[in-house]
Amino acid sequence: MVWTKVADKGKIPSGKGEEFDVDGKKIAIFNKDGYYALDAMCAHQNNSIACGEIEGDIVECPYHSWHYNIKTGDLQDYLKGIKQQTYKVEVKDDGIYIDI
Repeated sequence: MVWTKVADKGKIPSGKGEEFDVDGKKIAIFNKDGYYALDAMCAHQNNSIACGEIEGDIVECPYHSWHYNIKTGDLQDYLKGIKQQTYKVEVKDDGIYIDI
C-alpha cells in the first residue's frame, strides 16, 4: 500500500465528507472526530455517499438512505454482510493522506 496525499489540511470541514479520485478509485473522506476514509460509491445504486448527513459514526446515503459506519464501512440496515472498503488516514503537516 502507498500513502497518497488527497487534500490540504482544513479542506474537509468538521462534520462533513468529501469525495476524492485516488488512483481511479472514488474515496469518501469524512471529518468527524478524526478522519475516516471508505469507498465513496454506495453498494445500492452506485451513488456517492460523500455528501451524506453524518450522525455519530453513521453516514446516510443522500440518494436512498442506506446507512454506513464511517469507521468500519459496515452497512447498518437492510442487508447483512455489506461493507465498504475502508482506508487508513493520516494527517501530516502538509495535508491529509490515505493508505491505498
